[in-house]
Amino acid sequence: MHIFKSDYALPHPMTAHDPEAISALEAKARIVRKHIVRMTYVAGSGHPGGSLSAADILVALYFNIMKHDPKNPCLSERDRFVASKGHCAPAVYATLAEAGYFPVSELANLRKLGGTLQGHPSMRRCLGIDMSTGSLGQGLSVGVGMALAAKLDRKPYRVFTLHGDGEMQSGNIWEGAMAAAHYKLDNITAFLDRNKLQIDGPTEQVMSIEPIGFKWKSFGWHVLEINGHSFAEIISAVDEAREFNGKPTMIIAHTVKGKGVSFMEGALAFHGMAPSKAQSEQALKELGGET
Repeated sequence: MHIFKSDYALPHPMTAHDPEAISALEAKARIVRKHIVRMTYVAGSGHPGGSLSAADILVALYFNIMKHDPKNPCLSERDRFVASKGHCAPAVYATLAEAGYFPVSELANLRKLGGTLQGHPSMRRCLGIDMSTGSLGQGLSVGVGMALAAKLDRKPYRVFTLHGDGEMQSGNIWEGAMAAAHYKLDNITAFLDRNKLQIDGPTEQVMSIEPIGFKWKSFGWHVLEINGHSFAEIISAVDEAREFNGKPTMIIAHTVKGKGVSFMEGALAFHGMAPSKAQSEQALKELGGET
């Protein structure tokens, strides 16, 4: 099996409705998905399902939306990103590698003892990680703190957070939601990766979170609902959030768990199960990659 090389250079995108830019983002997302499959296969563990569902959001952020510099990852005025659903680390690492934060070859070391790419993101280990995450529900509060700091310091950077829908069952999410609305933090945008599955089953069977959009609105947030696999919709939603004053924005991105791999799509088993050799080869063929 061919492992880990960056085989696509993304030209600088222009607008959300530029066909060439959208096509380039879609190609980059396929590469990120191939990395996710390879990484979890080689590691023999990990969370491919929720990583695949979040890949388009991450690619849109790092290759079109966020202000950041891989050569200067601690730039004070960079936009911040917090993967509150830290188990989607394979998608985060693959995106960071493709963006140039570290060599793509390093992806082969996912979950290796003593390595930089731990099972959940660690800001002490990996360049480009703004916050260590793993315990669900904490990422929003961290993001709120970052956004509040930007307001107090009069800095122009924006904060983006990414959440799983099972995470919406955590009480500390709603504490963070109240704080963001109270302080009118219009410089924070949260994404909900609404793939409708969590570790124990469908969210609506484990513990219903609907009507999730109404709940966020009732907590004082500006709420948008989009197709989380449409780059045009992702970018347009962030553009709207950027122009909306006085409220934080929650973007509910409707996605498919395991997106891009037929036997993983909507399959609960791949929440936290790595593909076998045969499965990884099939997945890479479906994604147009070398096996």
